[in-house]
Amino acid sequence: MTIEFTRTPTSTPTSDADRAAKLANPGFGRVFTDHMVTITWTPQAGWHDAQLRPYGPLSLDPATAIFHYGQSIFEGYKAYVQPDGSIKTFRPDANGRRFQRSAKRLALPELPVDDFVSAGDLLIETDRSWVPDAEEKSLYVRPFMMATEAFLGVRPSNLVTFMVIASPAGAYFAGGLHPVSIWLSEEYTRAAPGGTGAAKCGGNYAASLLAQQEASANGCEQVVFLDAVEKLWVEELGGMNVYFVFDDGSLATPPTSGSILEGVTRDAIHTLAAERGHPVHERPVSIDEWRDGVTSGRITEVFACGTAAVVTPLGRLAWRGGELSIGDGHTGKVTQDIRDALLAVQYGQAPDTHGWMHAVC
Repeated sequence: MTIEFTRTPTSTPTSDADRAAKLANPGFGRVFTDHMVTITWTPQAGWHDAQLRPYGPLSLDPATAIFHYGQSIFEGYKAYVQPDGSIKTFRPDANGRRFQRSAKRLALPELPVDDFVSAGDLLIETDRSWVPDAEEKSLYVRPFMMATEAFLGVRPSNLVTFMVIASPAGAYFAGGLHPVSIWLSEEYTRAAPGGTGAAKCGGNYAASLLAQQEASANGCEQVVFLDAVEKLWVEELGGMNVYFVFDDGSLATPPTSGSILEGVTRDAIHTLAAERGHPVHERPVSIDEWRDGVTSGRITEVFACGTAAVVTPLGRLAWRGGELSIGDGHTGKVTQDIRDALLAVQYGQAPDTHGWMHAVC
């Protein structure tokens, strides 16, 4: 049975004028809606005290476990205005299942998928006016879970808080869609076998930030990591999966073997590419194959994918002592076709033949 929510609407809603101004250029992750959802968990009561309440700061004890041991996970998916004015989300159930897998790896309680989806639905429906109705804009929904027991012992928390917040979103990269520059991290790794690479936990992203700073210092917008053992095999970007397009029309993407996040967008691209006649191979790709393949023309396009950035072409790979350009400085045909196909489904401009879109309101 789906959990019941107590609803407390905000007494100070954002005015229509202020909201319109914020929606005009929301950027990514800078503007937030009027409400949030919270659910509490304890071993004794399980999931309880589910609330929709005004968006606002939290009051936490300095000894709260999340501050000390990083026991937290998160997800991200989007809500889209459809041609008939309704609002749908893209595969929130898949995010809910991945959220459960992440929770298990971080020794957190598993929230039922139905409750995960219902919590997001409630927030979206309540803050419906915050969903941008414009090309390539959406409402980014951020569910997360954290250890909130005030206790300094090293063990799983006996008090956990699940929350959902939402943020209207424009383009993830400044300047809109364009081939981005990637820095190859040869010193730092994001995750290792047996670690938390397949979980969407905060620590994985914290571990990527120093390499991201290095990328920025070298004129790149993102960083790509190699495996932690041989430092030879391409894994993923700081927050996105990666695909390679070959001259025979086939695609390859590194396998999610425990150190790579199982991307929801990545999974959808498998299907969309195959439907368009592009065989998709999930196999190891070495950094040497990437460099040699681009040089020889065997690799014709490279793109990254994820909820926030959707599908983003990679136009340059740089490393200490060298760099190479990928393609002709424009988005490649295969990348563009797949991106257009995905967005068409999400915005209701193409039939949803796979049942990916979830009706909210």
